[in-house]
Amino acid sequence: MSATSLGNVTVFMVISRGPRASENAPARVFAFSHQLELTLSDNLITGSLPEETLEELRQAKKVLEHHGIADRLTEMIGTPVTASLKMLPDSVESAIHQAIEKSLHVALDVALRTLGDDKDSANGASRGKPKLLTHKLLAGLSGAAGGALGGATVAAELPVSTVLILRSVADIARSEGEDLSELESRLACLEVFALDPGQSSDIDDETEIGYFAVRAAMAKQIKDASQYIVQHGIRDSAAPPLVRLVTQIGKRFGVVVSEKVAAQAIPIIGAVGGALINSYFIDHYQDIARAHFTIRRLEREHGESLVREAYGQIKLRQRPRRVTDRNA
Repeated sequence: MSATSLGNVTVFMVISRGPRASENAPARVFAFSHQLELTLSDNLITGSLPEETLEELRQAKKVLEHHGIADRLTEMIGTPVTASLKMLPDSVESAIHQAIEKSLHVALDVALRTLGDDKDSANGASRGKPKLLTHKLLAGLSGAAGGALGGATVAAELPVSTVLILRSVADIARSEGEDLSELESRLACLEVFALDPGQSSDIDDETEIGYFAVRAAMAKQIKDASQYIVQHGIRDSAAPPLVRLVTQIGKRFGVVVSEKVAAQAIPIIGAVGGALINSYFIDHYQDIARAHFTIRRLEREHGESLVREAYGQIKLRQRPRRVTDRNA
């Protein structure tokens, strides 16, 4: 008989040593013990967090791992956005790329120069419930022009809506206890633009990556940008560490913007539809921000490793993979 101790649980196993005992018995016992240890370990991890915390994690994971903006827009307009993506002319795609780069540089400048100016931020105080409706209405107004005039307005409209989203994200961050006088918290607001679910990795377009994988991929760029800003200030937004950060975010944000522009370019959309799409756009990132900063709050309260382990154990219903390949 052997005993395996798993935390406060001891498992006893009887091992046959007779002449007919299989040579592989020790291996089978080890495999059984290892699997049992994993199962009990999972239960111990989830059991160490309060149920209300686990429910917050479930709701956050549902947002961060489930529906991307293309799914939401398709549900709204009744037409697959991916079909419209194939019809975007090269000139519009080029305009989108330039607008994304400009928008994220503007957003970075706003994040670094103004998000920490609020008195509540300086004191590390929460502002209670975020005021989301104002940002949503303003985004709707900027989207009305995009819907009425088509994709040609993206260069003028996108920087406006991006900054509105960033302001809204910062409001949500404060409500979850973030101190925006801290540089890392301000860059975490910018990180939200890279967190749209349902996107693929840069290595393999068929491999979707999860929330924590994106955060891990962003960690080096955020660290390098933070170190540069601490040492040199924010005089030069074209400094290599800042450019690399914007480029990394832009790879993922660009997919979402292309999907939004494709939806607005559908002839039947018009000004009213354009306003509604922009409202969906900001609502989508508000949801992501709320989930993102909820998890960051829980990490501060319970520890990063425990929260990440529990997050990984939460199972969601699988959604069908959507096709985003324009050449398909």
